[in-house]
Amino acid sequence: MLDFYRIENKIICGCDEAGRGCLAGPVVAAAVILPDGYSHPILNDSKQVKERDRNILREDILKHAISYGIGVVSHTEIDQINILKASFLAMHRAIEQLSIRPEWLIIDGNKFAPYPNIHHQCIVKGDSKYTQIAAASILAKTYRDELMQQLSLDYPYYQWEINKGYPTSSHREAIKKYGPCEYHRMSFRLLKPEEDNSLWL
Repeated sequence: MLDFYRIENKIICGCDEAGRGCLAGPVVAAAVILPDGYSHPILNDSKQVKERDRNILREDILKHAISYGIGVVSHTEIDQINILKASFLAMHRAIEQLSIRPEWLIIDGNKFAPYPNIHHQCIVKGDSKYTQIAAASILAKTYRDELMQQLSLDYPYYQWEINKGYPTSSHREAIKKYGPCEYHRMSFRLLKPEEDNSLWL
């Protein structure tokens, strides 16, 4: 069972991102402010929840959230500033979308670029510990998955509707066969060294 993160008389916002390890597409972050004591019996880190259940959770979180925001940083921006900075930027963009200004941010992971005038705390594996971060992980993951499913309509041979841009063997085989497309992150190693013929990287 997850814990609900509380600081007396403080508005708490959970933040998490999805897509950091992908070879294609954006990195997406969510920021969520939940009513005190919110819980759901299947809520957990999005990576531990089945896709069908993630969609159920998303609807419940959106229904009950006091405020939420989604931040997107494109693959081209990732290539320009690197994935770590892009992850922080996505979280900042998500926070900017909130209709209520939080007083304390809880961030999944061990690093964060401070958001102006809001305290924060980094929590390693926070998405499997605290309700607010788990909720953010669900929103970020489901939003990004939908984006990748849409992009897969134009590039079906990468199977993004299945792998969501992650470096699966079938995704890498498609890159090897067809080359990268406009949505691939060219600052990433798209193929393993033994597969890389450097003709297009």
